[in-house]
Formats: sequence, structure tokens, C-alpha cells
Amino acid sequence: MKPKLQGLIAAPFTPMHADGSINTDLIAAYYEFLKQNQITGAFICGSTGEGVSMSLTEKKQIASAWAECTKLDPDFKVMILLGGTCIVDCIELAKHAQEVGLYAVSFTSPFYFKPANVEMLAQTIISIAEAVPEIPFYYYHIPVLTGVGFAMFDLLKALDGRLDNFAGIKYTHEDFMDFQTCLNYKNGEYDMLWGRDENMLSALAVGAKGAVGSTFNYAAPLYYDLINAFEKHELSRAGALQQKSIDMIRLLGKYGGISVGKAYMKLVGIDCGQFRLPVKNMSEAQSNDFKSDVASLDFDTFKSKMDTVNSSL
Repeated sequence: MKPKLQGLIAAPFTPMHADGSINTDLIAAYYEFLKQNQITGAFICGSTGEGVSMSLTEKKQIASAWAECTKLDPDFKVMILLGGTCIVDCIELAKHAQEVGLYAVSFTSPFYFKPANVEMLAQTIISIAEAVPEIPFYYYHIPVLTGVGFAMFDLLKALDGRLDNFAGIKYTHEDFMDFQTCLNYKNGEYDMLWGRDENMLSALAVGAKGAVGSTFNYAAPLYYDLINAFEKHELSRAGALQQKSIDMIRLLGKYGGISVGKAYMKLVGIDCGQFRLPVKNMSEAQSNDFKSDVASLDFDTFKSKMDTVNSSL
């Protein structure tokens, strides 16, 4: 049986300086902030972390910074998204992650030259994962961005018994039939991490135990309250908390998309800068309107908190 990750795993934003260069100096304090809010791990250089917008060298620097500040905390699991287009770079980054001591690596489907079928995707995964046999390997399923929408149940069957360090899937899609089937495959052999924050309650209902999300960075208490309500069978309360999450996430769409997450981070005291091109950042006028809308959600009542006494942010 593969080891399972549980609780909330944040997908951190990559801190950037004003000139757009990466700011690794902020990462140690960022880790402490996540720990203060009971986050159990970090999925770095993913969609939220702008991994596709960073060079291989930069991603190595980010990996090393997270490895250094978490090396004495084995309970905090850090995995890095390797990429998806250049397999040679993915292997090099995976080897670096293993060398510096990250817990796991992850990989998403190539999205320019796409695999023709599930078997070709499985062969691609095997070619990378075999280079780092000592650490778990997760596939990252996010068809809305990759355009590759094979059923993950088929991928599990294609990889089963062929790759000892294949741990499971970060599942960022809305196909609950496929997700539930993957959860139950071979009596729960593989770790299925939910990746849609706005649908967490539905995922809990079919058996999810661990989740990876961007909004956990700045609203972890909201989701832990939701999990607690679900476990106590307080479904009306759980539904209301999920709706609060949805209302918060709707503001991402209203003000431009993924970059708005960094605006939320500023409201909890962590300035990660702006997103790189081609992602659009908010204007100053939009920022003022955004703050007003956030206040109307009573964001202060469920946002992630910073221990101002111990924080070095």
C-alpha cells in the first residue's frame, strides 16, 4: 500500500521581486506561515507557483530553498512540479529534487506535443520516474490547462505494477466518477489528492483525505472548519462553508484569474510580488475594488493568520 498524504497541502505562490526575479529569501518565512496555519505540505512550482514561467535554473533554486527550510521537519511534505514539455529538463530537475531532499516530484502531461494515448503518457511518466526511484512520483491531472483529458482510471491501470515509486495523482478536474473509481482502485492502493478547492466538500463525500490547493495559502482555517463540519456530519454547515469558499474563489475570475491569488496573499501579510507575463495583473483601481469585495466576504474571520511575534516576514 502506497503512503498517503492527508490534510491541506498548499500550492505556494513563487515570491517575486519588483523586477520579476525570484525572491528565495522569503521562502523560509513563507514555510513558517504555512505551518502556523496547520498546512501539511507544499506543492511547489505548479500552476499557482508559475513553474511553467520559470527557467530550469530558477526552479532548482526554488527547490533548494524549500528543501533547506524544511529539512528538519519530516512531517511537512514538499513536492515539486517538474514541468511537462521537455522530458530531459524534467529528469534533471527530478534528480535535483531527490538530491536536495524533497519528499516527492510531480509531472503533468506534455501539452504541446501531446501523448497520443494513455500508454504513451505512461511511458513518458516511467522514463522520468525511473530516474528518481528513491522518492514518490505523482502525476498531475489538470486537463483544463494541458488539454490532455484521459481518464485517470486508465492511467492507473497502465502504470500499475510497472513503476515502484508511482504514488498517485493530484487530481484537478471535475470528473467525480473517474476520481472515485481511482480512489477505490485495488482497495485504495494509490494516493488521490484533490485539486479543486471549490469542490472540496464533494470530494470529501466520495472519500478524499488529502487536497492540494492555492486558496489554502490564505484561507486554511475556512477549509479546516469545512472538514471538521463534514466529519461531524454537520452537512448544512459544511455546505455553507463551501459556499463561502466559492464566493472567495469567484473574485479570482472577477479580477483577472490566477494572479489575484497574490493579491489575497498581500491581505494576509505576505507580498509575493506579481505574476510574470503573459498573466495579467490587477490595476491599482481594480485592487481597491478587490479589497472592498474581499471585505464584504468577512475575509478576516476565516483567513490564514500570521503569528506576528514569531514571524520574520
